[in-house]
Amino acid sequence: MKTVSVLRDTRAVSWRRLSNTKLTISMDNFSLTEPANWKSSRPRPMNTNSQLPAFIFFGTDEFAVTILGELKRLGPVPELNITTPDHRGGPDRSPAPPVKLWAEENKISCRQPSDLKFETNGLEKINAELFVVASYGQIIPPEIIARPRHGILNVHPSLLPKFRGSTPIHSAILAGAEETGVTIMLLDEQVDHGPILQSESYELVGKNYLEARDSLAKLGAELLFEVIPKWINGEIVAKPQDHAQATFTKKIKKEDGEINLATDPELNYRKFLAYQSWPGIYFFINHAGRKIRVLVTDAKLENGRFLVTRVKPEGRNDMSWNDFERGFNVEI
Repeated sequence: MKTVSVLRDTRAVSWRRLSNTKLTISMDNFSLTEPANWKSSRPRPMNTNSQLPAFIFFGTDEFAVTILGELKRLGPVPELNITTPDHRGGPDRSPAPPVKLWAEENKISCRQPSDLKFETNGLEKINAELFVVASYGQIIPPEIIARPRHGILNVHPSLLPKFRGSTPIHSAILAGAEETGVTIMLLDEQVDHGPILQSESYELVGKNYLEARDSLAKLGAELLFEVIPKWINGEIVAKPQDHAQATFTKKIKKEDGEINLATDPELNYRKFLAYQSWPGIYFFINHAGRKIRVLVTDAKLENGRFLVTRVKPEGRNDMSWNDFERGFNVEI
């Protein structure tokens, strides 16, 4: 029996709010302790190499923040953070990206260009011969890719060339992959296409998105910390990817979270794992002449059956499945 409860992302820098969780913009409760299921096959690197070269970091979301926090624990911090502009599109999003909040908390310079092409001259003033990218969310133009002497290293949460694109963790879970991993690659002008410096695998079975995201970010930071000095000193040769084996991910939409409880139980369970923290999974019922959206907040896969144990009907509090069946007079 596999049982997974919805993890409420208590980190207060949620870029996209859990659909059933109140959003708070604060760094007071931010923690970089390992998730409960975090198990690394490698010994954690000691802070014996904190004198890494000056670098500029491009990133936006919680995955990027965890990498920054782990790098800081090990010693190095960027000279400058580049992140995306603030959102002003409504109450469902924090106005400021998590990397901006982290930079403010740690008193590190941060810029939010709407177009990186106009940032070229500003980057010239920073004495950095290496750039690092992790979950930035925007295309980096060729003139910036060509700028740093040692190139741009990208931390990508998959074993490239598998799961290229913006949703590699979600896609690996949805595909039923037993393992995924993290790859340090040299950025080029195509999406997740550049040569690989190093990669490491991560067991994915039974993990939900939030667990996998945080563990892969920590693993990626450790790998990056080890790779950078070897790359700078010419001890690593970047190896081209096998592009014939490449697979690609797609952008997640809110409607992807809708499920049919009468169909494939394994797929429904994978969606439950993958779509935390957004969009969550849900179904609709007709009640009192209205179509009501019901969010699944806890579920398990048992003997080949997808069993919902807790739900949050539209406009109601979170409740057990038994209370839901009684209160709404439904049987599914």
